Amino acid sequence: MVQKICSRTIIYGKGILKLILMKLGFILECGPIGADLKVCKYLVNRVRPNDQVIVATLDNKPKLVTGCGEAAKQLLISGCSEIFIIWDLFPGWRTAKTKPCRKEDRDNIFESLKAAEVKIELVSLVCIEQELESWLIADGRAISTFLSTPTRKIKVADAKYPDRLKNPKKKLNTIFTRARGENFNYIDHVHAEKLVALIPDFQRLKRSETFKRFYHKLTGNALI
Repeated sequence: MVQKICSRTIIYGKGILKLILMKLGFILECGPIGADLKVCKYLVNRVRPNDQVIVATLDNKPKLVTGCGEAAKQLLISGCSEIFIIWDLFPGWRTAKTKPCRKEDRDNIFESLKAAEVKIELVSLVCIEQELESWLIADGRAISTFLSTPTRKIKVADAKYPDRLKNPKKKLNTIFTRARGENFNYIDHVHAEKLVALIPDFQRLKRSETFKRFYHKLTGNALI
């Protein structure tokens, strides 16, 4: 008998329980050493440690929106059983006049997937509002631990409504410089992974609706 639980294949036979490794494909709007890649891989390894992560990095949001179809097609050819497309509603290169639209992004992504003949049911979309740092500022414990020193304890409050905070990357940089001096800037591809690794549990990240969606898409379970 074969049973599928949280997207893993369990095979029962002769009293033996066997867990089959699955390949998960991720399409991200960053470079090969980007913060999105590092954070997503860490989170996947934390909640689905038996599965393999294969990532396609498409550098920025416009390239992701137009190129995700072909990237997804190649990931499926490589053996991935599920595809996750993750992007920021407000990318780091935004301007004051930028007015992003999640529906427009979604429609363009579906168009790209359709053109590449990728089955929509194999793909999960997660649009982070506002950007990756929205997840990080939801839990002040990790930031406090990272910024504290043996001689000075830093206390950073949780962001109660992280998805509503405009420019969370700038907010995080302000927290860094106030705690450790004006030259100690937040650098996403350096610090994001270190911060997420210090988050003891996901309870405070429940404040972010987009993180809850990410968790649900990844595990099949609601974050409660």
